[in-house]
Amino acid sequence: MPGFKLSLGFTIFYLTLIVLIPLSALFLKTFTMTWEAFWSAVTSERVMASYRLTFGASLIGATINAVFGGIVAWVLVRYRFPGKRIVDALVDLPFALPTAVAGITLTALYSSNGWIGQFVEGTLGIKVAFTPLGVVLALTFIGLPFVVRTVQPVLEDAERELEEAAASLGASSWTTFRRVIFPTVFPSLLTGFALAFARATGEYGSVIFIAGNMPMVSEITPLFIITKLEQYDYTGATAIAVVMLLVSFVMLLGINLLQAWARGKSGK
Repeated sequence: MPGFKLSLGFTIFYLTLIVLIPLSALFLKTFTMTWEAFWSAVTSERVMASYRLTFGASLIGATINAVFGGIVAWVLVRYRFPGKRIVDALVDLPFALPTAVAGITLTALYSSNGWIGQFVEGTLGIKVAFTPLGVVLALTFIGLPFVVRTVQPVLEDAERELEEAAASLGASSWTTFRRVIFPTVFPSLLTGFALAFARATGEYGSVIFIAGNMPMVSEITPLFIITKLEQYDYTGATAIAVVMLLVSFVMLLGINLLQAWARGKSGK
C-alpha cells in the first residue's frame, strides 16, 4: 500500500466521487425550490402516509430480525446438526436473490390463493399480500442476513471460559445469558439492526409486488419518488428523498451513539 497521505487522498477522492457528489446534487436540486413548495411537497397527506409505512415497517422488520436473527446466529455458532451448512447458506439467499424475484416469490406464496396465504387467510383471517403486513414481511426477508452475519463472528470469538466460570459460580442459564453473553453481542445486534433498517428504508424491488401500492394504505416512499420522477417532477422527488435521507441519518446517528454507550458499558 502507498503512504498515508496518498492513501488518505485517494480515500477522500473516492468517497467524494461516489458519495458526496451525488448527495450534494440531491440537495442542490432541492434548494431550487421555495420553502413553501418544499414544505408542500414533503408534507402532503399521501406522502406522510408513505413515510409512516416506510419507516414504521422498516423499524418493525429490523426489530424482528434483531430478535430472530440473533437466535439464528446463536444456533449456527453453538450447535451442530444435519444440514447446518445448507441453513448457513440459506441465510445469504436474500443477498444473492434479485429483489424483484423475491417480491414475486413472496407475493405468490402469501397471496389469497398462494401456498401459505390461503391457509393464513382462510384459517386465521389474516391477509398478508397487498397490505402493510406484506411490506413488513418483505423488509424482514431482505434484512435478515445483516443481523446474522454481524452477530455470528462475535459469538464465534466470544470467550466460552466466562460462561463456564459463571456456571461454576452457580449462575443459572438465564443469568449467564443476561450478564455475560448479551452484553457481548449487544453492540453487534445494534449494528445488525442499523444495517437492516437502513437497507429496508430504501428497498423497492421486493416490496412493490407484495405491497399492492394502494395510496394511503400500502404505498412506500421509494415508490412515490419513482412516481414523481415518471411525472418529470424532479424537484418534488429530490425533496422527498432529502427528507428520507435526513430521517435515516438521524436514526442511524442515534443507533451509533447507543452502540458507543454499550461498548463503553462493556469496557470494550
